[in-house]
Amino acid sequence: MSNAVHRLAEAIGYPDTIPSDVAVFTLRVDGMEILAEERGNRLVLRYGVTDIEDIFGRMAEFAAGRMLKEDAILSSEPSSGGLFLWQSADSRASAHDLLRLFETFTASCDWWRERVESIHEEESQFGSDQMVMRP
Repeated sequence: MSNAVHRLAEAIGYPDTIPSDVAVFTLRVDGMEILAEERGNRLVLRYGVTDIEDIFGRMAEFAAGRMLKEDAILSSEPSSGGLFLWQSADSRASAHDLLRLFETFTASCDWWRERVESIHEEESQFGSDQMVMRP
C-alpha cells in the first residue's frame, strides 16, 4: 500500500511522479509550494505564507476569525522567522477525503496569500508609517 503522500497525489491528479520511498514531498500547485508530509498517523499539509516580519502583527489580526471558518491554522516558526499555514488529516483517509482536504487547504492558502498581497499594496500606496482608517 502506498503512503498518504502518494495517495494524496493520486487523489488530486498530481501530474509529476513522486519517488516511491518519500514520505515528504513539495507539491507545486497554482504558483504555491505546499509541503505534504506523513507524520505517524497524520498527513500534514504546510504552506509558507510570508517571512516578512513587519506584517506579522497585521496577519495575526486575521488568525482568530479564520480559525472559526476553516481548519487550517496560521503558525509561526521562530527558527525560520516566517508564518506558515498548516492542516492535517488522518493518513488513512479515503481518496475523497484527501481531495477535500487539499481543496479546502489550497482555498485557505489563496485567502492568506491575498491578504499578504493586499498589505503590500496598501503599504506601497500609503507608506508603512501612515495611519489608514479601515471600515
